[in-house]
Amino acid sequence: MLGRVQRGLETLYRIDTGVAVDDFVIDEPTRDNFVADRKPREQLLVVEDGGEMSLALFVCPAAIANLERHDPNHRLGDHNLGDFLLAVEGVSHFIYAIMCARAERPVTQLELELQAEVDKYVTCLLVGDPDTRASTRWRDRLFVEPCYDADLDAEERERYRAANDNAHRYATWLEAMFVGPRRIPEMLAELRRFYRHGLAGKLAQIARAA
Repeated sequence: MLGRVQRGLETLYRIDTGVAVDDFVIDEPTRDNFVADRKPREQLLVVEDGGEMSLALFVCPAAIANLERHDPNHRLGDHNLGDFLLAVEGVSHFIYAIMCARAERPVTQLELELQAEVDKYVTCLLVGDPDTRASTRWRDRLFVEPCYDADLDAEERERYRAANDNAHRYATWLEAMFVGPRRIPEMLAELRRFYRHGLAGKLAQIARAA
């Protein structure tokens, strides 16, 4: 399932990491050996040493099992949406971290979270028929009154809120400019440009769009 999400995102953005996310997935006991504080259902672990970056990805096995039983390509609903978003977020972080490392470009946690929020909206939109009604439904579901984990500290909560707010503004603009007029190829081109911006470029694009 994670491999399918990876192939979808890499195809969308016309990139090739050359690695398989499944080879970097760790189980819960292994994750717990490295993490002493928060242990969410999805977590990208990054270690940099001597200019070399090591990655590992944890995604709750129960979430993956649920997606195997309820394929999101067939239908996204209450029975599998939360787990699908979890998988997209983890794979999004994984791909983006690799692409930034290869470009020798530093990346912030806010940048990772912002791109993941955009990826979740676009992925949900493209699973079905990308029309205005679907876009509005997904924007409302993903960005309006989001729920954050109760154990987030103030800095983490503010980072997630900033990522959510900016992704919502960008998705609203995409809907008006591309989804409503049915200009989907142009939207994909815009998304590919956005993906290759750093955080400052992403925020500038959102500010211009809004």
